[in-house]
Amino acid sequence: MVSFDQYILLPATEEHIEGITSIYNDAIENGIATFDTEQKSLNNRREWLQQHGPKYPVWVALACTEVAGWASLSRWSDRCAYDNTAEISVYIHPEHQGKGLGKQLMKAVLEQGKQHGLHTVLSRITEGNDKSIYLHQELGFNLVGVLKEVGTKFGRTLDVTMMQKML
Repeated sequence: MVSFDQYILLPATEEHIEGITSIYNDAIENGIATFDTEQKSLNNRREWLQQHGPKYPVWVALACTEVAGWASLSRWSDRCAYDNTAEISVYIHPEHQGKGLGKQLMKAVLEQGKQHGLHTVLSRITEGNDKSIYLHQELGFNLVGVLKEVGTKFGRTLDVTMMQKML
């Protein structure tokens, strides 16, 4: 557990599923940070959480008892050769954005992943999300390249910036 400003950061558990799901579904419905286009059910997010663990953690930030944001490291691929590579994700409830919460959550999952043997972390950032690119650079991620026009959402075909951090 970590304290940051008015927030408590800690590993996610089943009791956080509703908040995680709500934040993610808002991003699906209203943003381009994820290329998911279908809302996720509580059972879907419960199964997703069960696929994580010490090496691929999920952390939440709580404001009182409400989930204000979450970050995760997920397996990059199911092929064994990629076992020490993860993809990072971070989603913050709109009311809590711009307060440094994403950075603190990312630090927490990166540190835990490193402690459990991860070697490299990748990130896919949708075109137009300059704040996310800046945040990743602040945390030591480097630009790998830009995948041109790889996803379509809300009638727009979008590029994705790939970034990487060696742990």
